[in-house]
Amino acid sequence: MPEILQSDSLRSLSGIRHGFFTSSWGDCGWSRTQAQMSVNINRQRIAEYIGVKHDHLLSCYQIHSPTVVTVEAPWKAGDRPQSDAMVTKTKGLALGILTADCVPVLFADVGAGVIGAAHAGWRGAVSGIIENTVLAMEKLGANRKSIHAAIGPCIWQASYEVGPEFPAPFLAENPEHQRFFRPAFKSDHYMFDLPGYTEMKLQALSLADVASSLADTCADETRFFSYRRSTLRNKEREGSLISVVVLAE
Repeated sequence: MPEILQSDSLRSLSGIRHGFFTSSWGDCGWSRTQAQMSVNINRQRIAEYIGVKHDHLLSCYQIHSPTVVTVEAPWKAGDRPQSDAMVTKTKGLALGILTADCVPVLFADVGAGVIGAAHAGWRGAVSGIIENTVLAMEKLGANRKSIHAAIGPCIWQASYEVGPEFPAPFLAENPEHQRFFRPAFKSDHYMFDLPGYTEMKLQALSLADVASSLADTCADETRFFSYRRSTLRNKEREGSLISVVVLAE
C-alpha cells in the first residue's frame, strides 16, 4: 500500500479517520487540466481508503486567504468554493487540503462531532486562517479546549529561504516573531519557520492538543511533492499532496 502519515494525536480519537497522503498516491490537485483523468483516479483511491463515496472527498479552490466555508453537502470539482479552510459536522464528508509545501492542518473535536481542515500558506497564516477555522468550528458547537490539531508535512525552515521584504508583515503583527527567521547564506535573506509560526498560532488558541509537523516536503523528494524544490530546479510543478479528515459514519 502507498504510504500514509498519521498524527498520533488524531489517531487516538474515536469516530474520525484522517491521513496525510504522500506522493506515492499521486497528484491530487485540480490545477493541471492535462492530468485530470489521473487526478480523478488518485482521488477515488484515497476516497475508498478513507471510507467515503468518491464525490464526498472535497477540496476547495485555495487562494491563500483567511476564508473558511462550512460544508453541509458535497460539490462538484467545478463548483468548489474559493476558500482555504473547511469545517463540518456532517458524517461522511471528507475534508481535503491540497499542498505542495504549505501547511495542512487537520482539526477534530470528537465530543462535539466537528472537524476542520485548513491550508496555511504564509499569507493565510498571517491573515488569520488558523484562528478563523477554530471560530467556524465553534459556531458548529465545538469547544476549542476539546479541539485536537495536527500539522502535516510542509516546508521546514532549513528549506525555506525568503527575501528581505518578507518578514515585515510578521514583525508588524508582533516584533517577537523575529524568532521565526534566521539569516540565510545569501545577504539580506532569511530562512523562515512556517510550521513553527503555524504551531505558535495554534498554541495561542488554547486547544486540547497541537501536534507538530511530520516531515519536510522540500527536503524529502522520495515521499512528497514540493513547489519550492521544482522551482529551484527550474522544473514543472510535480503535483499536489492531499491531507484528509472525516467523521466516520
